[in-house]
Amino acid sequence: MMNPLQGIAEAQTLAQAIVNTIHEPLLVLDGDLRVMAASRAFYETFKVDPDDTFGALLYDLGDGQWDIPALRLLLETIIPERAAMDDFEVSHDFPGVGQRTMLLNARKVVYETSPDHTILLAFTDVTTRRTMERDLAELLARTEALLEQKQILLQEMEHRVANSLQIIASILMLKARAVNSPETRDHLKDAHQRVMSVAAVQSHLHAVEGIDQIEVGPYLGKLCESLGRSMIAEDRPIGLQVLADEGRMGSAQAVSLGLIVTELVINAVKYAFPDGREGARVVVRYESLGEDWKLTVSDNGVGKSPAPATGTVQGAVGGLGTVIVQALVKQLDARLEADSDSGGMTVTVTRATFIPRKASGSQLH
Repeated sequence: MMNPLQGIAEAQTLAQAIVNTIHEPLLVLDGDLRVMAASRAFYETFKVDPDDTFGALLYDLGDGQWDIPALRLLLETIIPERAAMDDFEVSHDFPGVGQRTMLLNARKVVYETSPDHTILLAFTDVTTRRTMERDLAELLARTEALLEQKQILLQEMEHRVANSLQIIASILMLKARAVNSPETRDHLKDAHQRVMSVAAVQSHLHAVEGIDQIEVGPYLGKLCESLGRSMIAEDRPIGLQVLADEGRMGSAQAVSLGLIVTELVINAVKYAFPDGREGARVVVRYESLGEDWKLTVSDNGVGKSPAPATGTVQGAVGGLGTVIVQALVKQLDARLEADSDSGGMTVTVTRATFIPRKASGSQLH
């Protein structure tokens, strides 16, 4: 079979055509690092003349602009040992072009019939990419600094809020001790308990700072534990139980849910067991299914007859508590139902349509 390339001239013509079809700058160097061929992209990118390039030593091109220490290291040390190198990065200020960052890919070509060798040297301009990466890194660094400042300010604000709540609670308790009216004293104590509950909610959310989604079970467990410690006396034991699945909700919703639980638990502990019966129990149950959830607070106390109408909490919470719970339920886009008989009181808050499922539980005293 005849070789379609009839001579060296034809082979060189084909090789040059192949080189010129490459979009990236490319040099073909002989063993002495003199230019045997260069792609059209090389001439256009580095603003060099073909007549001054062909046959010239690489380091002499463009008034010595290619005499770069990193390039010498690649061609004179790395390539002789490894025969190939990919993505060797070089940054240099090229005359007429400016500061550029190049990735160099080199291959050493060894021939079977000749002791000579050829080096293929390709260039990829990554100047824009590196500039974008640096800009992105600087932007991320500034963003992290701003987030850190925001976190510091948030922590300071939370600290101030916690201190303010403690001060308000202390003032309310002092006022409750100072007044003579039992009714006023009870109202002040109720207000004190609500402030302490808000403080408990704030404390729990602070403990999981930076997390927008809150695990509802542990959250309600800690909240009810705080309520139990402050409201349930040793001589009047009432079991306070939390049953919750593994549902999560946004921190803003969790605050509203916690305040609803606070109001309903306070009401049950204060009014459901006037006779100090044994086996008194309040159960807080939370179930979730996707975006839907259901909260139930029930007790086995004296209840109230007749039962209140659906959609109200008359008999479940009185006065200010009623207003608070109804407002929070509306804020959560939920519906409220209350049922009471001689076996106790049950208040449910349901968001959207819900199918109950079995929940795990923990006993709190």
